[in-house]
This record gives sequence, C-alpha cells and structure tokens, in this order.
Amino acid sequence: MKTSHKKFARLGEMAIVRRMLVLCLVLAPLCVATAQQGKNNSAKRSVAGRYEGTAKNRAEEVINVTFDLTEKEGAMSGMIRSDHGDFTVTGGTHHGEDVTLEFDAGGPTGTITLKLAADKLSGTWSAGDDGGPVDVKKVAAQEETPKGKS
Repeated sequence: MKTSHKKFARLGEMAIVRRMLVLCLVLAPLCVATAQQGKNNSAKRSVAGRYEGTAKNRAEEVINVTFDLTEKEGAMSGMIRSDHGDFTVTGGTHHGEDVTLEFDAGGPTGTITLKLAADKLSGTWSAGDDGGPVDVKKVAAQEETPKGKS
C-alpha cells in the first residue's frame, strides 16, 4: 500500500506542476501585451498645451516664459512668450520623453531640448552664444478676452 500512496502523491504533484505551467504560459503573453500597451500610451502622450515657468540665461537672469505648443504627428509648432519677447516655434519633434523645439531668435535659430515628466518640461535652451536651463509646467489654457470687453 505504501508504494501506491507514493505513486498517487507523485501523480498529484505532477498535475499541480502541469497546471502551474499552463497558467504561466497563458499569463506571460498577457503581461507582455499589457506592458507594450503602457509603453505605447506614454509614447503617444501629447505635449500640446500651455506651459508656464522660468528660464535662465548665461548671466543667471531669471526669465519668465510661456510655451503655447501644438503637436501634429510628433512635429511641434507654437509660440514662446518671454520677458525678452515673443518667438515663433519653427520646428521640433517629440519622441517618447524627448522634446526638441526650434525657434526664431531673430538671427540664430534657437533650440530648446527638453525631457517630459508628468506635466513638466525641463531642459536647456540655446540661441547664439546665450542659453541656460528652462523649467515649465503645464497649465490650463487661458481664453483671450475680446478687445473692448471685460
């Protein structure tokens, strides 16, 4: 009798192992698909919108900046408004967390290289021989008030 109990015990263990293996084989593709979906969603997250914050130049002067950005298929456009004037975004790209903006600096083309984290963009800007850090945070778009009305 002892031998038959051992056989049944081994058969029971083998059945459990088979069930666990089948479960792993079923769950593995689901985990991969879920991870890919999350990765694709973060890559498709748009950076379009209004951002406000500050930049610094080489003289360490704090400059208030506002970015009004639009994005179409990863290509960037919009306006940059600052204490030093307004600049048109003439190009740029968005790939994953990396955002690059090119702007008309009234002579040399300016470049802003940023990293996207949640609702913030942080990085550096340069135009000619000037540049420095820039940090902006996404804010709700403001509607412009028609002239003559308040």
